[in-house]
Amino acid sequence: MYIIIVGCGRVGAELARLLSSEGHDVVVIDKKDGSFERLGEAFNGLTVKGNGVYPGVLQEAGVEKADIFCALTNSDNINIMASQVAKGLFKIPRVIARVYDPRKAAIYRTLGLDVLSETSLFASMIRDKITDKLLSSFLIETNELGILEFPVPEDSIGKTVSAFNVPGESIIATVRLGGKSPIIPEATTKLRKGDVLVAVVKVGHIDKIKRMFNL
Repeated sequence: MYIIIVGCGRVGAELARLLSSEGHDVVVIDKKDGSFERLGEAFNGLTVKGNGVYPGVLQEAGVEKADIFCALTNSDNINIMASQVAKGLFKIPRVIARVYDPRKAAIYRTLGLDVLSETSLFASMIRDKITDKLLSSFLIETNELGILEFPVPEDSIGKTVSAFNVPGESIIATVRLGGKSPIIPEATTKLRKGDVLVAVVKVGHIDKIKRMFNL
C-alpha cells in the first residue's frame, strides 16, 4: 500500500518505521527537518518537508496514488484539516485522524473519518486494569464488546476450543500456545497447559463467562 503520514513525532515515526519494515510505500510529511531524525537509518520511505494541510505539499508526497492517509500531528485542528483535504479534495479511500479531545472524536466521525482519540483509549486501558485485569475493552471501538485474555484453567486442559465458545456471548479468537506463539484456532483445537485464550466477549455477559470458566 501507498501510505502518507502527516506528523513525524513519536507516534508518526514509529508507525512509519513499522509500515516501512513490512514493505509498504511510506511518505512522511513534517514541517521540521529535524523531526525526520526519529525515523532512523532503517527507514526506506520518503520524507517531505511542509505543512500537510496544503494541497501542494500533499501532491509532492504523491497523494493522488495514496491508499491510506494518516494525520498524526500533536494538533487536533491540523489533523482534522489535513484529513478533510485528503478525503474531500483528493478522495483518498481511507483517512485516519489522531484527535486528543475525545469530545471532538464523535463529531469528526460523522465526516467519514476514522478518528482515534488516544486520550479515550488510554483512559479505557487504565479503567480496564482498575476494574478487571483480564479485560481489554479498549482493543475494540465499541462499548458492547471486549477482549478477555486468560490462561487455560486446569480443569479444561485437553478440552477443545469449542468448549469456550458460547453462541451470541463469546468466541475464542486466538490461542497463544504456551502463552507465546498465537494461532487462530479451529473449534476442534485441543488446549494444553500453559496456553492462553483470547476471547471476544459481549460486555454484558463478561461476569457470566468468567463464572462459567472459574476466572
